Amino acid sequence: MEIRDTYKTLAFPSEEILFKEKSSKFFGFAFPVTSETAIKEILDNLKKQHSSARHWCYAWQIGTEKLQFRANDDGEPSNSAGMPIYGQIQSFEITNVLIVVIRYFGGIKLGVGGLISAYKTAAQMALEASEIIEKTIDIHYIITFDYKNINKVMRIVKEKNLNIIAQTMEDNCIIELATRKKNAETIFEIFNSMFEIEIKTKE
Repeated sequence: MEIRDTYKTLAFPSEEILFKEKSSKFFGFAFPVTSETAIKEILDNLKKQHSSARHWCYAWQIGTEKLQFRANDDGEPSNSAGMPIYGQIQSFEITNVLIVVIRYFGGIKLGVGGLISAYKTAAQMALEASEIIEKTIDIHYIITFDYKNINKVMRIVKEKNLNIIAQTMEDNCIIELATRKKNAETIFEIFNSMFEIEIKTKE
């Protein structure tokens, strides 16, 4: 069975898009995010920028293997805003993303069906205005060894094209490496079988 070790996310935040429906304005935004702290900051900033709007509805999903997500209607009828936005995250098959749709009410009620359609369209337009990229799911290892073994370690780093994330080179050397998930077991075995070299997965 092939290990899936890639995921799709956004390269950078989208442009602000505007969708109009019966004199209501819907501003859509998409952001790459990896934490709830970042999500909260973005939402706070958007609320300041659009302080006279009526609703700030959003959906987000973070994680690559264990997914967390939330959809928020922010005062719109239940499931008429957050879930249609979240549906677009699923339909584009992306993660580590936040989509916010801000509504300025234009005086004409859209009804639940109209709202679902408007929020979905604004979310879709924000994603279409974004650059979607593919990233690998990486496993990080900590390798500890005496300085005299540095050549052995570096030879493998080079041969296997491993990314060095951090390193401390003293008598006792510590290197943090990253490798794609599908190569991780092989890399672990190689270092684990080497004399005087210790490897463990970074938590």
